[in-house]
Order: sequence, then structure tokens, then C-alpha cells
Amino acid sequence: MSGEPDALAVVNQLRDLAADPLNRRAIVEDQGCLSGLILFFDHPNPQVVYSALLAVRYLAECRANREKMKDELGMMLSLQNVMQKATSPGETKLLASEIYEILQNSSSTEAEQAEAAASCRRKAQFFLGGTNKRAKTVVLQIDGLDDSARRSLCEEALLKIKGVISFTFQMAVKRCVVRIRSDLKAEALGTAIASTKVMKAQQVVKGEDGSEQRVMQFHMLRVNPATPAPSENLLIYPSSHDHS
Repeated sequence: MSGEPDALAVVNQLRDLAADPLNRRAIVEDQGCLSGLILFFDHPNPQVVYSALLAVRYLAECRANREKMKDELGMMLSLQNVMQKATSPGETKLLASEIYEILQNSSSTEAEQAEAAASCRRKAQFFLGGTNKRAKTVVLQIDGLDDSARRSLCEEALLKIKGVISFTFQMAVKRCVVRIRSDLKAEALGTAIASTKVMKAQQVVKGEDGSEQRVMQFHMLRVNPATPAPSENLLIYPSSHDHS
């Protein structure tokens, strides 16, 4: 039992590092990080497996990483094993399937590599100074996140918020995982998403027993994300999920 908390701590640290776009190329180029994450896919603790998958999903956000990730020994086979394993939770299977599809469809053409490098540079410019040690993670379940057009609307809304460090989407389960400064309130994210007028968000946290709970409902607000939302328009509950 003493090994499990250590494994979870290690994989959570890798996940948090991978959440920052500035780290993603370096992690994939490292000799041991990517292969280590693959080994965690077969860990008996489902939380370790999910956290490792989430880290890999972050890494796959950078297109320039995908070909190398696909060719990493055991990557595709291990993802298939997670997808086919009877004891894998449904959400874990969905995440593994999403990663598998992204890597399977990766291309190494020079044009796409050039576009990928430019994309990573643009993101790096936005996320400069984003390695705040006191950052926290907010998981949002987004009603209406149905396609790439809606995803683009979310991206535009989140990029307007000062204090957002990084974010990644899990389109298969309609979620967005956002890293924010500790002094930024989670409701600012919901206000921004609600300002699209076609989506709304709930914050997702894990209870002490590992079960998921949706503890914050962000209602549709007809306001600019930069404008503080009236408190009566939001039903807000305290969250114990913040990672300082």
C-alpha cells in the first residue's frame, strides 16, 4: 500500500508539468518521462492510470509531439489495453480512446510540423509566466461543447481571462481542464463560457471516496468575461478541489 501514494504523487506531478504548454516539448524529448507514463497505464490504482492518461493527453495537445509519441515503444498497445480492459472505468476508456485517435491520425508532413511549431510558439507567448507555483486546477463539465466550433468559442473566452495559465479539452466527455492562478475565482471561467450564450459549465470535483461531484453551476450570463458577475446570478458552493 505504501507504494501507491508515491506512484500517485509522481504521476500527478508529471500531469501538472504537462498541463503547462511550455513544458510539453521537453517532457516528450526527455529519455524517461514518456516511457514512465506508459508504465503507469498498467498500474492497479485507477487514479494513477487516469492521471497518467491525462498527462499524455496534455502532451498530445502540441501537434509537434504526436509522431514521436505514437512511435514510443508500447504507447499504442498500452492505450488499446486500457480501452479493452474490463475493469477500466468508462471515463478512463474514453480518455484512452481519445488519445489513441489523436495519435493514430497524426501526420509527420513538413507543412503540419511547421504549423505545429508555430502553434506551440503562439501558445508559449500567451502562457509566459504561467508556471505559478500556487496555481490550481479547475475541471469544467461544459454543456454544449459539441464540436470544434464550440471549442474555439471556449478557447477565445478563456484566453481573455487574466490569470488563466493553461487549458486542455477532453471533447469525448465535454470537459475542459483549466490551470489558473490561486487568486482567480473559478466562477470567472463559468462567466466567460456562459458569455458565449450557447454553453454553460459546472465545476467537477472528486469526493473523499473518489466519486465525482458537480458542485458549481454557472448560469447563462449576458455579460462580458471581463465584467464581474453579479453574485445573485451564480449559485456558488465552496470547492475542496483546488490544488495550491
